[in-house]
Amino acid sequence: MALQFVIAGGIGLLAVMLIVGLWVTSQIKQGAIRNAAGTTALYVDSVIAPLLPDMRKSEQLSEGVRRALDETLDQGALGKRLNSFMLWRRDGTILYAKDPNLIGRKISPSANLMSAFEGNVVAEFDNLDANERQEQNATTAHLLEIYNPVREPWSGEVVAVSEFYEIADDLQTTLNAALWSSWLVVAGATAAALALLSGIVFRGSRTIQMQRAALVAKVAELQRLLMQNSSLRLRVQRASRRASALNERYLRRIGADLHDGPAQLVALAALRMDSSLLLGGGASLADRKAEIADIHHLLDEAMRELRAICTGLVLPQIETAATGDILRLAVAEHERRTASSVSLALPAKLPELGTSEKISVYRFAQEGLNNAWRHGKGKGQAIRAKMTAGKLSIQVMDAGPGFESALSEGLGLAGLRERIESIGGHFDVSSSRRGTRLTLTLAIEETQ
Repeated sequence: MALQFVIAGGIGLLAVMLIVGLWVTSQIKQGAIRNAAGTTALYVDSVIAPLLPDMRKSEQLSEGVRRALDETLDQGALGKRLNSFMLWRRDGTILYAKDPNLIGRKISPSANLMSAFEGNVVAEFDNLDANERQEQNATTAHLLEIYNPVREPWSGEVVAVSEFYEIADDLQTTLNAALWSSWLVVAGATAAALALLSGIVFRGSRTIQMQRAALVAKVAELQRLLMQNSSLRLRVQRASRRASALNERYLRRIGADLHDGPAQLVALAALRMDSSLLLGGGASLADRKAEIADIHHLLDEAMRELRAICTGLVLPQIETAATGDILRLAVAEHERRTASSVSLALPAKLPELGTSEKISVYRFAQEGLNNAWRHGKGKGQAIRAKMTAGKLSIQVMDAGPGFESALSEGLGLAGLRERIESIGGHFDVSSSRRGTRLTLTLAIEETQ
């Protein structure tokens, strides 16, 4: 845009410069010619007028007047300045001329002559055609043609017109200097205006470009966020659909755990209640006590399994706990349950999370440690947490034999993945012969 302005503005200002320059130089030239003509006419009139008779009464000039004019016009400063001189009567008769052959000739008055008889001083500079140049003895000097009205002293009426050609080389030099100066001033003013306007436009153009770049960056950022939001929305939808299926699987697993554990023990205790040792009369007291003790043992075992299942289902009070305290609680519960040790490494400060994120972190640590105990034999159990570029990363590791395939996720890991992805997080599993690593990543700005 700035370049287009410079081109278009330059052309426009150049045209304006030419118009203004031509007008200014024309005014200067006309003013200089008028001033020069007026000064010369006044000078000639002051020299010639005293020599002329009463032009109202004299139809012709006397021989004495002609000789006086010849002597005056041929000598001194006036003779050097005038190239030719003629005196006209109103009817177009030439009363006097430096060329004697022209005296007495009657010529149709020109427009300049008629204007002079109306009282105007008429001047033309270097406006001679070939015939006029020939009449002026083919001189190559610059000539100023002047028509000067001759007025009657007491009435001021124009009674004759003097036409003369002044050698005006000095006037041409003066005009050239004035014209060059005027063109330089006009060109300088035009260049300054163009530079000023161009500076303003270039500055505005840079501002627009910076704003455009900022807008493009904002649009790109918005597009990136829209794509990210769309991806997260799809992930949440998929996680929600899979969560429904996983809930059914969890219910089935809980039902299977209850059926295969406590229910079997309670059923066995119920069968033992109907045994012949208790209902028959031939059993000894010691045998009955032993049978009752076995039934109590079965019922106690069933209660322990029920408590274990409930402990896994019911969360501790973590809504008001800090993130670090949640991880410490999960480690303490696992160490108490399994009588094993877990290495815990936390930074000095962890971000505050929402309730759903806290639950996910606790379940992640709980399930990760359970897998480390069952599949990794409890070797090298560790939890590491860190903050990097606005993201919270938590890892649960062990030094066990790992999975045969990193894709072989059981019900617990699949549930973790769906839970974490449903809150916009990222879940990753890495397993090899040197151990297994589970990683949870949460973007903190998205969870707050």
